[in-house]
Amino acid sequence: MNLSDIAKTRYTTKAFDPARRIPQPKIDELLTLLRHSPSSVNSQPWHFVVADSAEGKARIARGVHDDFVYNEPKVLNASHVIVLCARTAMTDDHLARVLEQEAADGRFLSPEAREGQRNGRLGYVNLHRYDQKDLQHWMEKQTYLALGTLLLGAAALGIDATPMEGCDFRKLDQELGLREHGFTSVVLVSLGYHSDSDFNAGLPKSRLPQEDVFTFL
Repeated sequence: MNLSDIAKTRYTTKAFDPARRIPQPKIDELLTLLRHSPSSVNSQPWHFVVADSAEGKARIARGVHDDFVYNEPKVLNASHVIVLCARTAMTDDHLARVLEQEAADGRFLSPEAREGQRNGRLGYVNLHRYDQKDLQHWMEKQTYLALGTLLLGAAALGIDATPMEGCDFRKLDQELGLREHGFTSVVLVSLGYHSDSDFNAGLPKSRLPQEDVFTFL
């Protein structure tokens, strides 16, 4: 199946089969995709919490009680749930760690190249921090790039997925102790295999026609 077919057939799962588990090699591949997701100036302002046990999923489900209780079965019955988190601040320590990793991975052919990368990335961070004053939003946008990578990757591996913003993220941050470590939850993704009761599995995909969504210059 090519990428176009995958894009045309993947869908948001509404009900998971709790008896089916995703094989560990496929989970490992998805985590590799997440870690290698693109981000502006390679800022990587994210962290991913992975739950594959009943206890772990129950903790995440505490964020979908009350107003979002309709999402609880999608968390509890999934094989795995991933919480995609964004940083709450772009710290000097994080920027230094990214730079050091790039150096260790052989990204710089000279000291000048390293300094250019440091200054270029810091310029973008400060643009959003001081001038546009949208640093948090910018970091969350990078996290959504990882979300897109995850959803397409899951579909390519034959794994069903459900992205969810229907969650009390303040409560989830507290449950997982995220803010104490400099992160905040942004979106959940449940992963697994759909059940026979998933009404969305049999519905045709619907998108606006090409002439409505593309302008060719």
